[in-house]
Amino acid sequence: MAASNTSRSTGQLADKLQTQAAAGGNAPAASPAQTIGAYMEKMKSQIAEAMPKHMSIDRLSRIALTTIRTNPKLLECTVPSLMGAVMQAAQLGLEPGLLGQCYFVPFKDNKKGISEVQFIIGYKGMIDLARRSGNILSITAHIVYMNDYLELEYGLEDKLRHVPWHIRTDEPKGEPGEVRGAYMVAKFKDGGHYVLYMPLSEILKHRDRSSGYQNAVKYGKTNNPWFTDPEEMYKKTVTRAGWKWLPISVEMASAVTRDESVPSDVAAAAGDFIDISGSSVDDEQDSGGVPSEVEEFERAMDAG
Repeated sequence: MAASNTSRSTGQLADKLQTQAAAGGNAPAASPAQTIGAYMEKMKSQIAEAMPKHMSIDRLSRIALTTIRTNPKLLECTVPSLMGAVMQAAQLGLEPGLLGQCYFVPFKDNKKGISEVQFIIGYKGMIDLARRSGNILSITAHIVYMNDYLELEYGLEDKLRHVPWHIRTDEPKGEPGEVRGAYMVAKFKDGGHYVLYMPLSEILKHRDRSSGYQNAVKYGKTNNPWFTDPEEMYKKTVTRAGWKWLPISVEMASAVTRDESVPSDVAAAAGDFIDISGSSVDDEQDSGGVPSEVEEFERAMDAG
């Protein structure tokens, strides 16, 4: 649905909420969390249709609502961008929060004068997407420190030997030292493999081109994933750099293009209005056994 319809529908919803509040009575005005909860409930069927078979719509809804409710800055974001981020997660089969598969990062767009949600795929999300291709036996990424032993040769027979600093016997080290770089190794089911190493300097060049990082630096937000979980982002960067060389489908490869996007092409698929009066969606609703996931990654998402 067109963006203009999205803005119109969101504005109509806001007007309706204000009308409900002005009417007084015993019905309290809806909170932002209740509004989002109502949208989630209304759009459950559409979200479920977009999800891979291995995911549960009920679990995703609980996790997404817990993530949104416990981060006040997400509640300040536009409904289309919030629901767009949820839909992106559903389509890719990734969960925000606990597993670090993806993040919902709020940020202020001063040009538009609004706050929107940026959808960021995490390192573990990249790994999960690659494994689901069906052609990859295993895929891993590792950080290399200055005091690690690393031997790498490219050629007809790639050779990689990495001995972490804490288990070296040739030259024992008492500390890891600074980060030197990161590498990924993918083993294919046909017996082939792919190895890619990136020095830290190259990784940081990728970081500096990241819109999420640029926005965090611009507004002094040091709780962006690049600041709070840099090593996870280093591993994600080298995995993403090697993505085009992996034997995966076009659809799976295109998933990476959604990384660091602001998905807002989700107009009110639930209809022009969502009546939340008497709604069972409650700010204090139980999160369904997902109590700690946002606490663990909240600092990484709160970059608004």
